[in-house]
Amino acid sequence: MNIEAHLATLTKRHGDLEEELHSAMNQPSTDATKIREIKRRKLRIKDEIERIRSSVH
Repeated sequence: MNIEAHLATLTKRHGDLEEELHSAMNQPSTDATKIREIKRRKLRIKDEIERIRSSVH
């Protein structure tokens, strides 16, 4: 997989997690642990995107 395709995949996954996070936060039954886990996964993907972008430039 080339870098552009990998970045596109990561960006899509990040957006999907953003939607999942908003959905979870709008449901009162969602516990804080689930929200923290989504945020953690989202941050890991964001960090990987930034790492790849900085290595390309």
